Formats: sequence, structure tokens, C-alpha cells
Amino acid sequence: MKKLIVFLFFAFILNGYAQKSKNIFSRDPIINLENFQQKRVYYGFYLGFNSYDFKIDYKTETPDILIKKTTGFNVGIIGDLKLQEYINLRFEPGLYYTKRDLYYPNFANSGDALREVNSTYIHFPLLLKFSSLRTGNIRPYALGGISSTLNLSSNSKLMDDNFQQRFRVKSWTTNYELGFGIDLFSDYFIFSPSIRGVFGINDELIRDNDPNSPWTGNIASMKTRAIFINFSFH
Repeated sequence: MKKLIVFLFFAFILNGYAQKSKNIFSRDPIINLENFQQKRVYYGFYLGFNSYDFKIDYKTETPDILIKKTTGFNVGIIGDLKLQEYINLRFEPGLYYTKRDLYYPNFANSGDALREVNSTYIHFPLLLKFSSLRTGNIRPYALGGISSTLNLSSNSKLMDDNFQQRFRVKSWTTNYELGFGIDLFSDYFIFSPSIRGVFGINDELIRDNDPNSPWTGNIASMKTRAIFINFSFH
């Protein structure tokens, strides 16, 4: 269903361009917002989807923990500073909702085998955007940088652990991010769909109080992996 919504969203945007005689994809388009790129600073906002995962490394060989991913929702704002004609510095703070289910294969009891990890993130990425030459009303770009994430649902301050049905992770994590997108210049705004990979740097798992815990004892590290699909408007 969500894939259908994304498809219809793109179809609606592209159909709007196609109604013009010299639209964005024509051989000789009317140049929209010709002087926009000369701005030193500009702002925008984004909406999008996310898919979060965990990369888990184990101390010994055991059956892997199975991770069921779901599609979450993103919303945030954009601040863009022009450093050079083809390089921009971007700050894109946002609110990200997601959920992951962890299934432990060694438990017969389904209540012990399942841990739901619901997360509400405040995400603070600082990115460099490398743009290509503008062709008509189209300008592809690549971007990369670092980010810090505050997990409001981390349970990090609780003393209870998995023995009391509490799965705990650290409040703050650090990541690096890589992605690409395309700027589409319309009459009144820039529409920028993009896709980005997010890779956690530090181990974010808080171990159970018992070092031999069947939930956390064999985990050497647990790091976030995620894919963001954002639709930005400037």
C-alpha cells in the first residue's frame, strides 16, 4: 500500500509537469527559478519514509536473531548554505518514527522470543551536497556526512532489563550517511526526491544486568542501519 502511495505521488508530480508545452523533460524547457542557485542561504522541509535495521555481530556462533523491519515516517526541516557553485552544506534535523521486531530463535516461549523495539528519533544530520551541472530544470546530486541521533524511546535510564520485558539501547548514537537525489525546478519551488543510507558507528546496545543474559550476552555489537527516502521542497 505504501509503495502504491509513493508511486501515485510521483505520478501526480510528473503529470503536473507534463501538462505544459515546454515542461521539465522537454528538449528545450523554459528555465524555472533561474537565479535560485545564486542564493547564499535557503530553507525547506521534507517528508518521507524510513526502514531501520540492526547490524548485529556475535561473540560465538549461534542462530542469528531475526529482525523484522517496518516502514516508518520522517518529517523535518532543511537549512542549506552555499559554499561553492557545486557544493552546499546542509543541516536537516527531523523526527523519525520506526519499529523493529527482534525474534530470538532459542526460546520456546513466544513472549520471551519476541522483543519489540519502538523508536522515536530526533535526527541531526550535517551533510555536504555535491551537485552536478544543471541541465534545463534538472540537477542530480550526491550527498554524504555525519549525524547524531537522540532516541526518545531508548529505555536507557531504566534499571529493568529483558528479564522484565525491557529492551534497552543507548540514547545517543553517531552515524555516517551517503545518498543521492535530484533537484527538479518547477515554476514556484524545487522538488527533490532522494534516497540515503545511514550506518551506525558505535555499539548502541545496553546489556542486561546478568552478563549471561540469553538476550544480550552473546552480542558483541549492535549498530543501526537504515534507508531514508525523502521528498524535499524548497
